[in-house]
Amino acid sequence: MDKRHKILIVDDTEMNRSLLSDMLGDEYEIAEAVNGLEAVQYLQKNENDIAIILLDIVMPVMDGFEVLAMMNKGKWIEHIPVIMISAETSSAYIDQAYDLGATDYISRPFDVKTVRRRVSNTIMLYAKQKMLQGMVTDQILEKEKNNYLMVEILSTIVEFRNGESGLHVMHIRIITEILLKALARRTEEYNLNSAAIALITNASALHDIGKISIAEEILNKPGKLTKEEFEVMKTHSAIGAEMLKSVPNHQNEGLVKVAYEICRWHHERYDGRGYPDGLKGEDIPIAAQVVSLADVYDALTSVRVYKPAYEHEKAMEMILHGECGAFNPVLLECLIEEGDHISKELKVRSLGGTMNNEMRNITSELLESGGITASDRTLNLLEQERIKYQFFASMSQEIQFEYNAETDMIMLSEWGANYLGTDEIALHPMDNPIIDEIIDHDALCEIQKNLRSATPAHPVVSGTYQLRIQGRERWCKLIARALWSDEEKCIYSGSIGKMIDIHEERLEMNMLKQAAAQDMLTSLYNHANAQKLISSMLKEDSDRRYGLILFDLDFFKNANDQHGHLFGDRVLKFVAKKILQNIRSEDIAARVGGDEFLIFAEYRDDFSYVVNRIFDSLADYYYNFKISISMGVAIYPKDGTTYEKLFQCADQALYSSKQEGRNQYKFYERSMEGCLSVISPMDNEIED
Repeated sequence: MDKRHKILIVDDTEMNRSLLSDMLGDEYEIAEAVNGLEAVQYLQKNENDIAIILLDIVMPVMDGFEVLAMMNKGKWIEHIPVIMISAETSSAYIDQAYDLGATDYISRPFDVKTVRRRVSNTIMLYAKQKMLQGMVTDQILEKEKNNYLMVEILSTIVEFRNGESGLHVMHIRIITEILLKALARRTEEYNLNSAAIALITNASALHDIGKISIAEEILNKPGKLTKEEFEVMKTHSAIGAEMLKSVPNHQNEGLVKVAYEICRWHHERYDGRGYPDGLKGEDIPIAAQVVSLADVYDALTSVRVYKPAYEHEKAMEMILHGECGAFNPVLLECLIEEGDHISKELKVRSLGGTMNNEMRNITSELLESGGITASDRTLNLLEQERIKYQFFASMSQEIQFEYNAETDMIMLSEWGANYLGTDEIALHPMDNPIIDEIIDHDALCEIQKNLRSATPAHPVVSGTYQLRIQGRERWCKLIARALWSDEEKCIYSGSIGKMIDIHEERLEMNMLKQAAAQDMLTSLYNHANAQKLISSMLKEDSDRRYGLILFDLDFFKNANDQHGHLFGDRVLKFVAKKILQNIRSEDIAARVGGDEFLIFAEYRDDFSYVVNRIFDSLADYYYNFKISISMGVAIYPKDGTTYEKLFQCADQALYSSKQEGRNQYKFYERSMEGCLSVISPMDNEIED
């Protein structure tokens, strides 16, 4: 029996490796590598045994493009064909792969017949060119013993982070690697050879593992942290270091040592004002210094729950101007030198893995087609993914969802479905009465429109909506990401997202807004808010007729002087209560300041009737203090068409009322123009 050809499958996602192995395992011998570096190491030892390589693009340690570059350098590309496998369909990636010597390009999700046919054809083509090699190449890269350890730790830790953490870890690795290479070119002070750079880059992925101990409400708080919350957040660096210190049997491993330094000291500052130990200058290990700068840059240029993403130029400006801490001057020079390179690399290399729904759809299609029989390994992996997905969805206490545009089906996380009191799957959500009971149709239409209008450059949409959750109206915040089957053509395929209950926060915010709009003593509107409301009404309803009444209490100073200021405050509250009892709900009443009040009301026939009724209602006694009122009235639009003009006219009419004896009201007349203002300089005389 002829020896079977060997295929090397290189992909950091075990599910993808398992699926390809199921497709090809009956005809070929399969070898696997979990990243580019492991693939290169395998090539160095087994290049004569490999018939073809199936190579992913986005991987840790070394990506697919770097593998192709190494294969060119080692001349392996001349006799070992490479088929690229990726979910990315952008021509830029495909062209780059071909430029580096790839033979073919297969996009995910995998089609069984396509994969088998292209592999078979490529092997046959290269069989004629393949030369027997009698020796293994003398050039061997230094084996990185710590790689599998890093992947093992990350696979456990990263699941505990928030939604953006996976991408954040990748960004930190990219930025750290670029800065380290730039630093190595500038100085030999830090002994940054290739092995050291790779080690620090790998360890950088563990910089925030201590955050798994931070409470969800602090970690993902959308607003600014309180002093107490920030102190809790700061503990993550020391906690992460202690976690690594507790790793059994690996304390002498270089990765653990470097990762400990990064975890504990990546929030130290070059000027000594960081935490947890206040290290200064070169007392901070260079690995921690570099990751600190990478962390700040990525935090500025990425969306966070508490801020939008800043453009690259703005982030650079903030860092270089010292707005984000103090850094090693040499590192800042490296950042300036490599800034544009970093920005470009983050866009090119920051591609996500297969989404949970894509993975499920791929596997379902393959099983239903009968093209392959899923191995126990694949089924076990699927079950593990399902359990992990359900566990972390329930722990987050968020209504997570996935929408498939092709099937017009929305899938809710188990916790989300239970919270809403509905099924996990709903067909045709736009016409589904169950969905209609949960969210208003207009709101659903708005969400759909925003997602379909999203672009690959701006794929995330958000908004605040009211949901009916088991009979209760609750405010929730939506964060969702559009997905495309073809990003270049913007062919919309669905979305993923979550709804976060912010009802209590919304109520508290409304209460704060209401408090800011009210006078603290009387609970009437304050002057500033009354002015805003009245100005808005005048602009919107120019055809209506309004009256503005401005009045104060005659001899109010007596109340304060004779009975004390607390008594005076009670008089003002009594007057405010009388005002509210004698105006309509749509009228505006405000305390202008001191003992001055304002009423703004619409009228139809004769405003003097309204004024007279209010004037009479306010004449009263509060215990033994007689309440006497002086009023000035201005009419819209006769006396003015703006709030400022109406207020000025009413103020002059009020002055005229007080000049002619008080305890009366007057409508503004032109003869009053030029009168002094009551509101500012004039004071009430003490009654004898």
